[in-house]
Amino acid sequence: MSTPVQFGIDALLSQAGKFKNLRLAFVTNNAATTSRGIPGRVALLQSKFDLVKLFSPEHGLTALGEDGVFQTNITDVATGLPVISLYGDRLKPSREDLADVDVVLFDIPDVGCRFYTYLWTMTYIMDACAECNKPLFILDRPNPSGGDLNLIEGPMLDEANCSSFIGRWSIPIRHSCSAGELANYFAATRIKGLDLQIIKVLNWNREQAATNAEWFFVPPSPAIPDPETVLFYPGMGLLEGINVNEGRGTDHPFKIFGAPWINAYQIHEEFENLKLPGVLTYPYSYEPRFGIFCNEKCHGLQLKITDVTSFRPARTGVELVNLIASLYPGNCKERLYKTRANPTGERHLDKLTGIHTSFEKIKNKKLIDFRRDISPWKEIINPYLLYQ
Repeated sequence: MSTPVQFGIDALLSQAGKFKNLRLAFVTNNAATTSRGIPGRVALLQSKFDLVKLFSPEHGLTALGEDGVFQTNITDVATGLPVISLYGDRLKPSREDLADVDVVLFDIPDVGCRFYTYLWTMTYIMDACAECNKPLFILDRPNPSGGDLNLIEGPMLDEANCSSFIGRWSIPIRHSCSAGELANYFAATRIKGLDLQIIKVLNWNREQAATNAEWFFVPPSPAIPDPETVLFYPGMGLLEGINVNEGRGTDHPFKIFGAPWINAYQIHEEFENLKLPGVLTYPYSYEPRFGIFCNEKCHGLQLKITDVTSFRPARTGVELVNLIASLYPGNCKERLYKTRANPTGERHLDKLTGIHTSFEKIKNKKLIDFRRDISPWKEIINPYLLYQ
C-alpha cells in the first residue's frame, strides 16, 4: 500500500511554533482542506495559528460562486474572520489589507490549466507581498491533472496581445506543474524581491493525478465536480470562446457540449474520423438549465476518456473548435464571455488559446496548432521543479 499524500497544509500544521506571535493572512477557499478533509483555515485555528483575516479568489470562500461573477467581502461563518474578496473590488490585496499582518499564507487547489484563475490570483498575492515586504508561504498541493512533463500541451500565451486574468504570463495551457513550482518560476523571472517559501507536498510523484490517486478531492469550483472533469477542462474550456454550450447548466460540465444548430450524428461521425487518442464520443441531446441556450434543446456530443495517459485535452478541444467552425460556418460565432475580470467579454477565445485573432484564424482555415512553441517548456521549468 502506498504512503498517503500529505498536502502542504498538513506539513505546516506541525510547525505552529515557527509562527508564534505572528499575525497571519490566509488566501484560501473551502476546497483547500487537509488530507483528512478538514478546511485548512479551521485546522490552522485548531493548531493555534493566529489568523487575522482571509482572502478568497473567484468563486468565493465557499468555492460555489458562479463562474466570472463578482464576489463580495463577507464574514466567514466557520471562523468568524473577515474575508476580503480578490474577485470583487480588486484582484490584488492593497497595502492597507496587508498592513496589520506579518506573514501571508496561500493555499488554493489549482486544476493544472493556464486559464483557471486561481493560479493568477497567486501571482497577484506574490506581487503584493513583494511590494509590502511580507513573507509568503505557498502551501503546495499536487497538480490534480498530474505532473508528467510529457503531457504538456500548448499553445503558449502571446503576452503582447492575449495577457489577461485567465493567462497573465506565457506558460502552456496544460503546464504539468504544482502551484509551488510555478511560484518558484515566477519569483525568479517575474517578481523580484519576494520572500517566498514553499511548503512541499509529501509522498507525491509526478505520475499521480486525481484520477488515479487516493487523496481527498474537493471540487475547486462548481463546474469542476470530479477528477475526470479536471482532465477535460484544458480542452473543453476552449468552447467558452464560441457560441456553443460547454455543459454548464447540466450535471456534466465540460463532458458534453451542444447547440441548437449542431447535428449530433454528423459531428459524431466527423469527430470519430479524427481518431484522437484516449477519448470516445456519443451523439447527445440535452437542455441546459442555465447559461448559453438555457432551456433550449442542444445537440452535440458526450465525451468519455478511455485512456488518461494518451488523452490530450488541449488537442481535443482545439480540434472540436476547428470542427464546429468548419461544419457550421454560418452558425458558429465568436462568443462574448463577460466576467468580473473581462466585463466586455471580448476576445475571450484569444485569452483562452493565448493566440491573437484566434477566431479569425479558425474561420479562415488557419487551424490553431496546439503544439506551437511548447517544446522549450521542459527546459525552462526544470530548475524550478520540486518533485520527481
